[in-house]
Parts: sequence; C-alpha cells; structure tokens
Amino acid sequence: MNDTTARGNRLGLLLVGLALLALSALVVARGAGALPQDAAPARAPLVDEPMRAAFARYDPSLRWVIAAGGIVLALFGLRWLLVQGRRRSLDTMRLDGGPAGVTEVDTGGVTDAASAEAGAHPAILGATTTMVGTERDPCVRVRVTLAGDAPMSAVREQLGEVVLPHMRQALESPDMPAVARVSVQDAPHPRRTLA
Repeated sequence: MNDTTARGNRLGLLLVGLALLALSALVVARGAGALPQDAAPARAPLVDEPMRAAFARYDPSLRWVIAAGGIVLALFGLRWLLVQGRRRSLDTMRLDGGPAGVTEVDTGGVTDAASAEAGAHPAILGATTTMVGTERDPCVRVRVTLAGDAPMSAVREQLGEVVLPHMRQALESPDMPAVARVSVQDAPHPRRTLA
C-alpha cells in the first residue's frame, strides 16, 4: 500500500467513524429521553406510522433514489477493497546522471537476475523477485520456496549476503529495503526406474 492509499484510508475511516459516532450519540440520547419527546419519544418505534405515511406521500421514484444511493455506496466500498490490493510495480529506475546524460535501468532484467541468483542455492526450490514503490523509494519483494529439510539460515545467507547486495549495487541504492516471503515445500523425490 502506498502513501496516497494510506492517507485516503485514514481520511475515509475518520469520516465514517465520526458519522457512526454521531449516529450512536443520537441513538443513546433518544433512548435516554434527552431529545424533545414530542419529536423523538424514547418509547416509540423508530419507524412509526407518520414516517410510513411520509414515505407513501412521495412518488414511488423515491425508492429508486434510495436504491441508487445504496448502489453508489456499494461501488465506493468495492473500489476501496480493490485499491487495498493494488501494488505499484516499478518497471524502470533512473540512476544518478552525469554531464553526459541519465541512465535508465529496466528493473525486469535486474529482478530476473536476482531470482536466478536466489534459485541457484540448492536449498531454494524457486524464487521470484519484484520491484515496488517509486524511484525515490524503491523496495524489493522476494518470494522464496525453500526445501522442507533445509535450514532457514540458507535463505537468509543467500538473500542477505549475495542477492540483495548485488541488486543494491546494480541499482545504486545501498539502503533499498527488502521484504522476503518464504514458503516451505517438501523437496521433490528423485524418480527411480526399475530395470
């Protein structure tokens, strides 16, 4: 999740929280009899006969307007859910340029090389590497499948001492953070053929 998404989440959750707080305060005040009893009596049902009559007075299109409002709210909620899973992948990076120009690096080549380098270790069954973030704040995400009988230190050594230093050097970003997800899988058994 990037900073824009996080800021939008905080603002949206603040507004929803304030609206729910105000509604709950009204419910508590009505139940306690703190509101004027001629307008909102504490013991009367919330949807009473005058409210039903008010809805009946309006054209039936009012129901369609309310339904359309519900659909719009549902679409906003769906968009919010989709934004949560969005990752901003980083396809190219500009390295510091000199008087001759600027160097642009395709991160796909770097991530492919990093995946191959990680997978070269015998304890690692497979690896995929992606770059996310922005050019100013790049981040590496590595998914590693480790053989079930291999020690976890094998992943740490291969990534921390070989793969990530090479990536940071290639991208001229010595402080680039990295996140590794490790899954463990039983190593495939060699097939035996009987003669």
